[in-house]
Amino acid sequence: MADKREKIVITGMGAVSPIGIGVENFWSALLRGECGIGEITEIDTSTLPVTRAAEVKNFNPKEYLSTRQASDLDLFMQFAYIAAEEAIRSSGINARSDRVGIVMGTAIGGMTPIWREHSEMLTLAKPISPRFVSRSLGNTPAAYISIEYGITGPSLTVSTACSSGGDAITAAYLLLSAGMADAVLVMAGDSAINPLFIHSLYKAKALSKGGDSRPFDIGRDGFVIGEGGGAILLETESHALARSAKIEAVLAGCATASDAYHPVSPAPDGAGAADCMRRALEHGSLAPADIGYINAHGTSTVKGDIAESKAINAVFGSYRVPVSSTKGSTGHMMGPGGILEAIVCIKAIQTGMLPPTVGCKEHDPECDVSVITDAPLERQINYAMTNSFGFGGQNSCVIIGRYS
Repeated sequence: MADKREKIVITGMGAVSPIGIGVENFWSALLRGECGIGEITEIDTSTLPVTRAAEVKNFNPKEYLSTRQASDLDLFMQFAYIAAEEAIRSSGINARSDRVGIVMGTAIGGMTPIWREHSEMLTLAKPISPRFVSRSLGNTPAAYISIEYGITGPSLTVSTACSSGGDAITAAYLLLSAGMADAVLVMAGDSAINPLFIHSLYKAKALSKGGDSRPFDIGRDGFVIGEGGGAILLETESHALARSAKIEAVLAGCATASDAYHPVSPAPDGAGAADCMRRALEHGSLAPADIGYINAHGTSTVKGDIAESKAINAVFGSYRVPVSSTKGSTGHMMGPGGILEAIVCIKAIQTGMLPPTVGCKEHDPECDVSVITDAPLERQINYAMTNSFGFGGQNSCVIIGRYS
């Protein structure tokens, strides 16, 4: 059993994003300041109020999956599965064990296959597929990974809106700390570019009318839907060392908390988000000044960016920690965002390069934080924090540390 004081380390990473597939492609594109937002190609947009999103580009599932897997898995599942395979490969682990577990995170799950199947039934009188249910369930990617790799340990699926990826990391930490597993694959995927999602969010005034993600910018008017998949492999330090694994970073702290304020709006003063950040720092026995970079939730909504800025200032006070939101590049990927943004923190610690906030041209003075704009900031850091906040007042905070 794992000693609860034992380090939990990261030994594998995987990424599928609108700016690149594979961790190195994703990271290089971020540093170049690329933006993955463009006109939607996956569906007909002629009747939609918004026609732009951040899609995964040039994606052919048969380049990564067997014919059967490509047929069985919906798009959000394919993204999660491909990212998970990269994380397993890069970790070098033999995952066939009842001491290896899986935690899957998804915010939206099977909304798109539900919309598609129902539409085709009504308009084309097409029979319902026998695979419809399995294509719609959030845990299906975890099931397919477990079957492929013989993973028979604990398996959970987390769905806490846009905090799902961060909360999946926290759930994996809890499994490892409780001694229920020696290693846990954390994976996530979402693809919700469909009329149901777009119309609902547009009417809720959450989406950018022009289809531009501009975190912390004075002209921001909402977020842009993104899609993708992310994965990391967490292990106890002793398990990783016993198999001579390359350790990428340490999971230094994590926390989850609720605003207890409103079903969709953040607490205006950011109190719940601030509390979550404080809990993560306390969990890691860290002080605010130890954090060298924050990858903000920063979705580009008017209220959300202000609330997060207030939360950061409440926690960090006069210390002006560098902040960026990578959603200006990727759009809001929802579930996998929390995992991909944790990977950003890992790469920032490893390279000394803190990525810029694409789309922030004129900093909103109400977002009174030190936003990195224009170009990456070169700075050697030992700890980085990533925030993920979601509908329902869900708050997640993960702290990544340099391994030594």
